Amino acid sequence: MDSKKIKLKLENISQSYIVKNRVFDAVVGVSLEVRESEFLVILGPGRCGKSVLLNMIAGLEKPVEGRILLDGEEIRGSDERIGMVFQKLALMPWKTVMENVEFGLKIKGMKKETRREIAQKYIDLVGLQGFEKCYPNQLSGGMKQRVGIARAYTNNPEILLMDEPFGQLDAQTRYAMQDEVLRIWEAEKRTVIFVTNNIEEALYLADRVILLTNCPAAVKDVYEIDLPRPRNAVDPEFLRLRKLISENTDLAL
Repeated sequence: MDSKKIKLKLENISQSYIVKNRVFDAVVGVSLEVRESEFLVILGPGRCGKSVLLNMIAGLEKPVEGRILLDGEEIRGSDERIGMVFQKLALMPWKTVMENVEFGLKIKGMKKETRREIAQKYIDLVGLQGFEKCYPNQLSGGMKQRVGIARAYTNNPEILLMDEPFGQLDAQTRYAMQDEVLRIWEAEKRTVIFVTNNIEEALYLADRVILLTNCPAAVKDVYEIDLPRPRNAVDPEFLRLRKLISENTDLAL
């Protein structure tokens, strides 16, 4: 893993806001490198600044300090090479699964036959074949997340950002979606940056875990997760790492 190319690099990234005439720091001096094809998990307590950090990588917010480099070149805003899956999916309720998944390609002006062929590939990949004509209100929470993942992949990103995508799912569906995301990642081998506040989820998914402090977010520690997949949550090494990270995690305020 260490010999892999550095795909994304954050150099001393900070973000702050003016709140009631005072400066509020959300992220302070975050520097990290993301390897090509890596499944990187950013872990931290609730409301610590994880989503703010991800929004800066996605180009939705501009850092007040630092810079972000993709393949060695600084990016200054949104970039088509970076896709994002949000916790609260912005699926269009009046459009079918197929229409939601192909939407980005349609906006780009791609011909219907071509975009539908690409969209169908990812609909099949996420296990939604047969649901192409269904509307979001006809789908379960897990199925809606699959639509969001398929839509993100259809736009052919080199890096996929996932902002606590399973936080609103029930436990059983969440476990199933963790396996599903790993299956898709292993099939596609794209770089994934996954944000969570769940230690077990981080350990189950990650090649490497970046542990953040409580707000303002800063890098507290980095853990290489050298466990074979599929992982077992009661494996002694899994339990050892969970205890180690838990004891090192700041309590949410």
